[in-house]
Amino acid sequence: MSKTVLFLCTGNSCRSQMAEGWLHSLGGERFESLSAGSKPQGLNPLAVRVMAEAGVDISVQRSKSVDEYLGRDINLLVTVCGGAKESCPLFIGKVGERRHWPIVDPAEAKGEEHEVLAVFRRIRDEIKSLVEALVNE
Repeated sequence: MSKTVLFLCTGNSCRSQMAEGWLHSLGGERFESLSAGSKPQGLNPLAVRVMAEAGVDISVQRSKSVDEYLGRDINLLVTVCGGAKESCPLFIGKVGERRHWPIVDPAEAKGEEHEVLAVFRRIRDEIKSLVEALVNE
């Protein structure tokens, strides 16, 4: 039986999408990987691009509302909101365990394209490390 993991943030456009993709890629059949947000904003194309660079295709994923999972049993809920001005949405549902990964939102990065992409890559790699640790527990 697989462990259901829901990655939750506000927009469900970058961090939670990358985490969902990494868990699909690294966790195999042991996990059901989901992501959602309180205000879904669509999949960020730069998140898709940097994940593809790492060999993980998240282009087929979609930005979803947390409401889609309210009736589900979630074994692990991971919030990934990082900034002080950002508040993680609440999830009112059946949750076995809750964790918080304070990850900076790469969509807030400013500068030239190469500078913004560097932030997305750093966040991608940070999320990969966190997901690897989760898979190896």
